Amino acid sequence: MSPSRDPRTARALLIAFAAVSVLHLLAIAVHLPVLRYSTKPLLMPLLAAWVWASARPGTPKLLIPALLFGAGGDILLQVGGTGGFLAGMGSFAVGHACYVTMFVKLGALADRRRTVLTAAVYAVAWATLITLLLPDLDAGMRIPMAFYSLLLASTAVTSARIDWRAGVGGALFLLSDTLIATDLADWKHLPAHGFLIMLTYIVGQYLLTIGTLGRTDAVPAPKAVPAPAS
Repeated sequence: MSPSRDPRTARALLIAFAAVSVLHLLAIAVHLPVLRYSTKPLLMPLLAAWVWASARPGTPKLLIPALLFGAGGDILLQVGGTGGFLAGMGSFAVGHACYVTMFVKLGALADRRRTVLTAAVYAVAWATLITLLLPDLDAGMRIPMAFYSLLLASTAVTSARIDWRAGVGGALFLLSDTLIATDLADWKHLPAHGFLIMLTYIVGQYLLTIGTLGRTDAVPAPKAVPAPAS
């Protein structure tokens, strides 16, 4: 990603992201559907714009696409119906593929032993979740949900090997989508169910973002090699 660092613009965009996030969560809490549906599509584009404005050499090129495919998923899920849900899931899946690819490039698999241990923990959680959920899902949703949740777990595993903030973000994203899956299975909801879905999603995406930026900022940029004197 080419340098485009602009501290003032970056600060304004981050404040806007925080403000829209608060408005969106408030709209859920007090049942303001117009505000809820109008603020949701703005969340990830604002976070992606902040990444763009605060980018420096070494910022992964896949971070902004990961966030923008998340925005696509947010919009498509609001369309409603099975078609909208599957399209939204597909958009999120591409975003997770961006995350996994990016984290692997940043060295998520460098320590194989720890990666295997992390993967084993998430594999148990994934297998337990799928075993419990699938019987209660419509037949047409079972295979897409199984593959999507596996990709989501892969984001959680690889993010955990990059930065602790990214790791927490990956876990929160997994929790958020698990809560959505319980909707599809028609399970009994937790109190403030919709609020928790969006809170864990927003915080998860933010932590994935700052964890990635923190990891790349910690790596010194390569020094320019002076040209030999003629």
